[in-house]
Formats: sequence, structure tokens, C-alpha cells
Amino acid sequence: MSTQRSPLVVVANRLPVDQVVAGDGSVTWRTSPGGLVTALEPVMRSNDGAWIGWHGSADETLEPFEDAGLSLVPVPLSSDEVEEYYEGFSNATLWPLYHDVVAPPAFHREWWDAYVRVNRRFAERAAEVADDQATVWVQDYQLQLVPQMLRALRPDLRIGFFLHIPFPPTELFQQLPWRRQILEGLLGADLVGFQRPGAAQNFIRLVRQRVGHRTSRDAVHLPEGRTVTAKAFPISIDFAAIDELARHPDTVARAQQIRADLGNPKTLLLGVDRLDYTKGIRQRLRAFGELVAEGTLDPDETRFVQVATPSRERVGQYQLLRDDIDRLVGRINGDLGRIGQPAVTYLHTSYPRAEMVALFRAADVMVVTPLRDGMNLVAKEYVAARHDNAGVLVLSEFAGAADELRQACLVNPYDINGLKSTLVTAVQTPRAEQAKRMRALRTQVRTNTIGHWADDFMGELRRVEPAG
Repeated sequence: MSTQRSPLVVVANRLPVDQVVAGDGSVTWRTSPGGLVTALEPVMRSNDGAWIGWHGSADETLEPFEDAGLSLVPVPLSSDEVEEYYEGFSNATLWPLYHDVVAPPAFHREWWDAYVRVNRRFAERAAEVADDQATVWVQDYQLQLVPQMLRALRPDLRIGFFLHIPFPPTELFQQLPWRRQILEGLLGADLVGFQRPGAAQNFIRLVRQRVGHRTSRDAVHLPEGRTVTAKAFPISIDFAAIDELARHPDTVARAQQIRADLGNPKTLLLGVDRLDYTKGIRQRLRAFGELVAEGTLDPDETRFVQVATPSRERVGQYQLLRDDIDRLVGRINGDLGRIGQPAVTYLHTSYPRAEMVALFRAADVMVVTPLRDGMNLVAKEYVAARHDNAGVLVLSEFAGAADELRQACLVNPYDINGLKSTLVTAVQTPRAEQAKRMRALRTQVRTNTIGHWADDFMGELRRVEPAG
């Protein structure tokens, strides 16, 4: 198969487009929502870049194609590989392990075999597509073996890797039977990026202890003379796009309508998450329910809206979580709700960006309390939507965003009493204090956008001299 070679190649689990099948069976492609596409699209266009990834349908092989001027190179996956590589090793082994073992990871050798096989397929595709001395940027935990495999195939390349989720401390990572293979896979890159400095240090410490290479503050020195840099590059959002959408008259009107539909409460609290056991949804709902039951929050004046986007519904832990949240919401509303006036409005569905921004504009208190999160962009999106300088952000100290958003009300989500106290503080924050905090938060997010993140990472990677 002949494929045009590119000087810049992005390798990710998914292509940045979703397949849309019309009633007549014709297929078109729609750009996926998400910051990564927004960040990389300009630099890819200016460098004739190619994006390698799975197109989302199992047991189907597609030729490379262009969409909206982007060169897209599909990698096929079989149904078994989707089950074992993606749902299995990526999301039932690595995901819980990297998120503080909030749920127990499963270790299955056949999942690992599939992970190796699929990573090799991605690496081989990247080796075919990359031009001489090209730059290749590999994305996230599903593809941690690709850098080493790709370097073996194409030692002339400049290779970067970015991990979007947390990287665990030594005592957790060492549970992984294939820990050395993962570390050596990442060491194939010239630059390994993380969300938080602590994650980069976890990686360097593990390489020193488990692989035995010499390390310095932010680097690993390999025996063959190559140096691998490991640093934090906190990801962000397209501030201007969300700010503009939040100011649109339709968004302002929709925010007012949302509050009216909820009975115009004095205080509206909002949670927006993928339905995931790492997001702390149970803990925040329990805290809110107790505050209402105790009379600290008045159910006639306070509403909680929880949006939980469906996620990984074929993975057992996620099915159990959905059942648990359904029961918890039912119990809270059964005990504390009124006719036509539930204490918690629970929405297990996906919404378009405009509706989400309207919800951000409507909410007085944004509750972002993951048990562990690489960054959490919802916190930054809420800030970007609040051009009125109103609203309070309650933020878990275990989210990467807590390193930057210091004017939020930071909280330990495992401490239910502390979470309750912080929610009360947020509800009672005077308007002047809200404005002071929100102005500082908006300055932070406005000056550190998704574009800055991409530029910082690519700038660091381009300082590497390619071999050959």
C-alpha cells in the first residue's frame, strides 16, 4: 500500500474523526470533539502532518484518506483486539493501576499479548508513514510500547510521547507483571511528557530502580549515549472558543432556561464527568445528600445536577458503577426530593458543547472532585465559561488541574466531612470573593491554553537532534 510520507506524524489510539453512516448507507466523517484535535490541527496543517489511529469500527480495514485537509491513516483492530487490547489491558489493567488502584486492576497474559501485538501494528504503520528524520508524537497509555518499537524500526526519527493520565508511584506500578517492558517502551522516546511534575519524577525513579539507568533531575541517560527527557507539560483547553461560546446570546438564554426548568433555585451545583470510578461521583453525591438531610442545605433552594457521560459500558467495573450511582441517586431523591423537584437531577447521556457551556454558565458551584485525574479539563472549561466572574470551583487536590488552579476551593474527596464543609463554603462564598477568585483563575487558564501546551511540547521535542 502506497502512503504519502509526512514530516510530522501523530499516533493515537483513535483517529480525530467519527464515522457517520447516513440512512442510504453512505459514510462521512465528523471531527471528534476534544482539545487534542484543536491543539494539533494547526501544526499538522502547516507541516503536512499525518494522524495514525483506529477509526472506531472493529473487523474493518480502511485505506488512508483525507478529511478537512487532514491526512488520516487508519489502523485496523479485530473484535478480539478491541476486547483484549482496549477494553482489557488498556482500560481494565492500566487505567485502574495508573489511577491509584481505585478499582482493582486485572492482569491477564492474553490481554498483554494483544497489547504488544496492537502496539507493534501502530509502530509499523508509523514507520511507513514518517518521512526521513520526521517528528513522531505518540499519545497516551494505550500505546506505551510504540516508542521503543518505532525506534527499532526507524532510529532516524525524533520521537515524543505524552501520557494524558496519571503515572503511578513506585509501589503501585511495581504490581504490573510487565513493568520493565512498559518502562523500556517509553524510553524509546526522546521526550516523555506528563501532566504533573510528580508523575515525571515517578517515572524517573522507576527507571533508576527497575531498569538501572543513570538519571538526573529530568532526564534518563541511556548506555548508548542517548538522553531521554521526562518533564511535565500540563494540558489545557481552547480558552477563546469556550469564552466566545459562553458570551453568545443563545448560551446566555439557555443558561437562564436551565435554571428556570430547575425551579430557579438559589444555588445550583453541577458535576460533569465521564461515568468513571475515578471521578468521585459517589463521594460528592453522598456529601450533598448528607448536607440536605441534615438541613445544612435547604432542598427548596438548592439543586444538584450531575451529568455522567456514558463510558466503557462493556467493562465490568463501569457497569457496576452505573448501577451503584443509579441506586444512590434514587435513594437521595426518594428520601429528600419533592414532587416535581428532585434533589439531584442525574443525566446519564452526552450533550453537545453548547449545552455543556450553558450548564457551566448556569451553575453557581462547579464540583470537580476526582479521586485521581491526570488533569481534568472540565475545571478549566468552567473557568473559561465564567466571563461574568461569578461562580465557585470546588476542585480535588488529586486532579492535575489543582497545581494551576490555586484559587479554587481545594478538597480531599476521600474526606466526606471535609467535602461537605467545602461545599458549604462554596455555596456561601460572597459575590465579591467569587469575582476575585474567578478573575485569577481566568487569567491562569487564558495564559496557558491548549495551543501553548502543544507549542511547549513540540518546541522541547524539536530541540532533539535526530539520528542519521
